[in-house]
Amino acid sequence: MIITATSMPNFELLLGSHYVNDQPKLVFLDWQTEDYPELQSKSLAKLATHYQLTASDIPFIEQDSLSKDNELHLVLLTAIQQLQDYTKGKLETFDLPLDISLGTPFQQRVWRALQTIPYGKTISYAQLAERIGQPTAYRAVANANGKNPFSIIIPCHRVIASGGGLGGYTGGLDKKRYLLSIEA
Repeated sequence: MIITATSMPNFELLLGSHYVNDQPKLVFLDWQTEDYPELQSKSLAKLATHYQLTASDIPFIEQDSLSKDNELHLVLLTAIQQLQDYTKGKLETFDLPLDISLGTPFQQRVWRALQTIPYGKTISYAQLAERIGQPTAYRAVANANGKNPFSIIIPCHRVIASGGGLGGYTGGLDKKRYLLSIEA
C-alpha cells in the first residue's frame, strides 16, 4: 500500500492505493486534520487489518515523489488530478479503480447507490434508503454514509436531511458546504 497527501482548496486529503487481485486500486481517501497526521489516519488501522498489512508495509510518499512509472503511484496521481479538476468545476464524475471491499455488503450497496446521485443534486437519507430497497433503514444508510472510504469520489456529501438541513459529514460540515457549493 502507498499513502500520499494532497492539498486542495480549503482542505488536505490522504489517499491510499494498493494491489487488489493483482490490480492497482484506490483503497481510501480520508480528510487530513491536525488530529490525524499522515500515518495516523483513523482509516489506516482498519485498512492494515483488512489488507493484512503491518505499519511498515504502508509507506507515506510525498506527492512530488510519485512516479507515473509505478502503477500504484499512477492511481494516486490520477486521483489527485481528478480531484483538482473537480474542485475547479471541470469534472463531474470520477473514473477511478476503487476497492470497496472494506465495507460490509450493506455498506457497499449504499456506496454504489451514492454513485448514482447526479452531480449538483442532493437527496435525503430516506430517499437513499428507498433507492437500495430498504425504506425504513435511513439511519443505517446514514451510518454507512459515514463509513464511506472515498469521500468526494463516492459523493456522500450529496445526501442531506429530509428537512433540507445538511445532516452530518465525516469531514465536517464546512467541507460538505464547500463540496456542495462547487456543484451548485
